[in-house]
Amino acid sequence: MPKKRLTGTITSAKMQKTIVVRVERIKEHPKYKRRYKTHKKYKADTSGVEYNIGDRVVIEECKPISKDKKWRVIRKII
Repeated sequence: MPKKRLTGTITSAKMQKTIVVRVERIKEHPKYKRRYKTHKKYKADTSGVEYNIGDRVVIEECKPISKDKKWRVIRKII
């Protein structure tokens, strides 16, 4: 089974090897058919590479690194 990949924006880079990535999705209401945005925050492992707030990155699912970290940064989108 392939690993999930998500694209999001970095909202926090205050931790040493961890960043917080906000991933937005567009959902559609089942009855009224109106589309709306939802978001979720994921903690991702950077393995020592520096990232800044506002960068767009691709994260990939991996085995659990800690209690909250189950994602790894793959690359930065320019």
